[in-house]
Amino acid sequence: MEKIRAFIAIELPDPVKDSLSSLEDRLRPAEHPYVKWADPQGIHLTLKFLGNIAADKVPRIIEAITLVSQGLSPIELQIGGLGAFPNLQRPRVIWVAVTGEVERLITLQRGMDRALAPLGFPREGRPFTPHLTLGRLRERASPGERNSIGKLVMATESEGGPTMEVNDISLMRSTLTPSGAIYNRLASIELKGV
Repeated sequence: MEKIRAFIAIELPDPVKDSLSSLEDRLRPAEHPYVKWADPQGIHLTLKFLGNIAADKVPRIIEAITLVSQGLSPIELQIGGLGAFPNLQRPRVIWVAVTGEVERLITLQRGMDRALAPLGFPREGRPFTPHLTLGRLRERASPGERNSIGKLVMATESEGGPTMEVNDISLMRSTLTPSGAIYNRLASIELKGV
């Protein structure tokens, strides 16, 4: 049986990708080679990572996403400030916050979590924190290097990014390659409202 690596996400419009690209350019100094930066064209807002799934589950996943999305109107979001997981003193992931109608987004994500549980996808154990991943620190990064990139993130101004209207949710396929992941949309479910 064919397996595919899949996730549910919000794809970003070009002005948001351009803003993230500009922000990444300001964070990419040569003295930080221990950060693997994301390709801005592939950045998305992940709602749920599904992992390696049987291809024949795709129609039921689309049905679950559609049921949760019914009656929802588009969601207004904005790109916010920079941050890091787990924190800026020991960063592993550098991200950009998502602001705006975040409560509606969280409600949508929780609904998907509930709807997908009967299909064998465990619910998330930690709270959903909407963010856009810009980069990941490599495992070999020293504590001093981590601290250095944390200071750079703190010193980089990033408030007031572009807004976007979320009109649909995408089921995505991720194909891992040596040069990075390649993303393909399997389905798009529109937020039509009532």
